[in-house]
Amino acid sequence: METFSRFLYQFLKQFFSGAITIVKGIATGIEQTFNFKSYQEIINTYKNDLSVPEWILVVISILCIVIFVGLIITLIYLLFRKYTKIRKKAIDQEELLEEVASLNKQVETLMKEKENIMAMKVSQLGLKPGESSEVDIQEEDENIDDSDIRFSKLHEIDLQFENYQQIDYENSFSLPELCDNFRNFAASKLKLYYKPEMIRVFISGLASTKLIILQGISGTGKTSLAYAWGKFMKHDSCVASVQPSWRDRTDMFGYFNEFTKKFNETEMLKEMYTAGYVDEVYTVILDEMNLSRVEYYFAEMLSILEMPNRDEWIIELVPNSWKTDPKYITGGKIKVPSNMWYIGTINNDDSTFAVTDKVYDRAMPIDINDKSVPFEPIDTEAQGINFSYLDILFKNAINNNPISQETLDKIEQMDNYVIQHFRIAFGNRIVSHMKKFVPVYVACGGDEIAGVDYFIAKKILRKFEQLNMSYIRDEIDPYIQFLNTTFGKNKMNECIEYLLRLKKMS
Repeated sequence: METFSRFLYQFLKQFFSGAITIVKGIATGIEQTFNFKSYQEIINTYKNDLSVPEWILVVISILCIVIFVGLIITLIYLLFRKYTKIRKKAIDQEELLEEVASLNKQVETLMKEKENIMAMKVSQLGLKPGESSEVDIQEEDENIDDSDIRFSKLHEIDLQFENYQQIDYENSFSLPELCDNFRNFAASKLKLYYKPEMIRVFISGLASTKLIILQGISGTGKTSLAYAWGKFMKHDSCVASVQPSWRDRTDMFGYFNEFTKKFNETEMLKEMYTAGYVDEVYTVILDEMNLSRVEYYFAEMLSILEMPNRDEWIIELVPNSWKTDPKYITGGKIKVPSNMWYIGTINNDDSTFAVTDKVYDRAMPIDINDKSVPFEPIDTEAQGINFSYLDILFKNAINNNPISQETLDKIEQMDNYVIQHFRIAFGNRIVSHMKKFVPVYVACGGDEIAGVDYFIAKKILRKFEQLNMSYIRDEIDPYIQFLNTTFGKNKMNECIEYLLRLKKMS
């Protein structure tokens, strides 16, 4: 042990001596660095031998040393300050965790007290804990605490429609009569004047898709048309003013607040839920819909509304279900009502986003650029319309007025021409929409070629704007000649006017 003791003494002496030397060296270095008396003595030694330029260099040298020392001190200060902040944040987090732990313990205590109280109530009824009775269930249903209801607005709708009976309006009008009635109502009651062609296009658009896009210059009555349609149906359209901040579907439907345990319902969600109760036509106006990117907040709806089976039009609002959820919220999901249309208005200017092909292909764009021309309307009242009746009118029109084979052959020729000269092709979705739009347009009193003309101009030729104008400029005149030859002289007026306007812009 004596040998080990000497070894340990020498070993530790070596370590601590080195450590002490380091500390002494640092202290000596600091003392030597800030020994201003030594600096003064050096200057006094050389001051008589220094010339004026050398004195300038001496001053510069002193300033450099002062700046260097100042930077070191600043760096040490910043490091210390940062450490202090980090330490303070860590302390705050520890205090917060301790507070959360304390609150959790209080919650556990309160839950135990609640269980004890419930056990006492059960024992007073002569039951054992865990048993239940029909009386208990009835009392529980009758005395639901508002804090257990997360869809408060939808719950109110359930109460409002608790004893609701479907209304049969005994509709008997035809599609031409519907167009005339709507046009006369808008003019006589709202002083809004539209051409018969515009009303035909609007009604045909409703038959072909659930999303209508009204576009054009400001002040031409885009929002007014959708507004008038709601008034005519005796259900004011729900106006959802799109904001630049809209990024996902929660801006349309709302979201579940984890803190309050409530779902923040929007007016659009209320309208959708109400529409699920009735057999009537409902409308949502997405005003200025391209103030934000449509494919962001409306992406899920675009996909859902494309599904052929309406039973699959389902949106998940919350990931779970509560027993107090509204009647038509099943498993946290709501069914998108088939009796509701979405009408968006857009302005194409520097303050808005361009609407992408993904949106246009799934919607029916309608241009409103003409100034309203007043006329003497027939005084017409608003009328209640059953969605089931309007849906049957649309289906009968599609079945009874299919696009003729001759016109389909001409459309195929045009498709081949556009592919060859412009490298643009029709999609199956567009053809499917056309086979709904054109028959209803004809049933509303329009001409088949005129319906095809309007549809192609708004759904297909619009894609030309994405092409290089200088590249297609020389192809426009031959294409116009092809349209006149294939469909008849000036039969495709909408397409020709659009192409000439495109050529002028290039």
